[in-house]
Amino acid sequence: MREPILYLKCKDDVEVRKADVYLKDIATMQCSDEGVCEKCREIKIHHFEKQEDRFVISVLKVIQLISLKYPGILVQSVGERDILIEKVQDKANKGWRQWLKVVLVCFISFFGTAFTIISYNNDISINGVFERIYDIFGAEEASEISLLELSYSLGLAAGIIIFFNHIGGRRITKDPTPIEVSMRNYERDVNQALIETADREGMEEDV
Repeated sequence: MREPILYLKCKDDVEVRKADVYLKDIATMQCSDEGVCEKCREIKIHHFEKQEDRFVISVLKVIQLISLKYPGILVQSVGERDILIEKVQDKANKGWRQWLKVVLVCFISFFGTAFTIISYNNDISINGVFERIYDIFGAEEASEISLLELSYSLGLAAGIIIFFNHIGGRRITKDPTPIEVSMRNYERDVNQALIETADREGMEEDV
């Protein structure tokens, strides 16, 4: 009888909250024999010690653990080659510190953005640009806020909203925002750096 094939799709970055890590925590599986999947899901991959919060394991080591536990199962990996596992702590009550962080980030974002816009306007001499526009169209320079300044301010605000694809907590389109794309790229680079560091230092569990 032909042995069943277990298709294994491992994730590249996994967060767990318990000390014991099982195969079901780091991968999804598919097999013609559902009983094989059920057995393999409960294979223990790692146990976090008290001071340990990060661990890297090779998919070859995962396949070896499966083969040792259930000989005869054919495993085919269709996912990542290395898995970064991180143990995180649940914080039920974040308290005033979390609110303080939110206020601080909002404060820095608001005034940082304002300073950037002011610096940009100063670099391009926006007042000189407005004066030149008035000269071109033969209009007198307005002593107070005119339609030109108002249009520029509203256009700047609209451009920021469209670029960041958010109005309050609502998304304008289904596309990811530039910040989300940057964060995903950053997370991917950090995970890759951690995996390569663990490999160089011999801290990755491999066959």
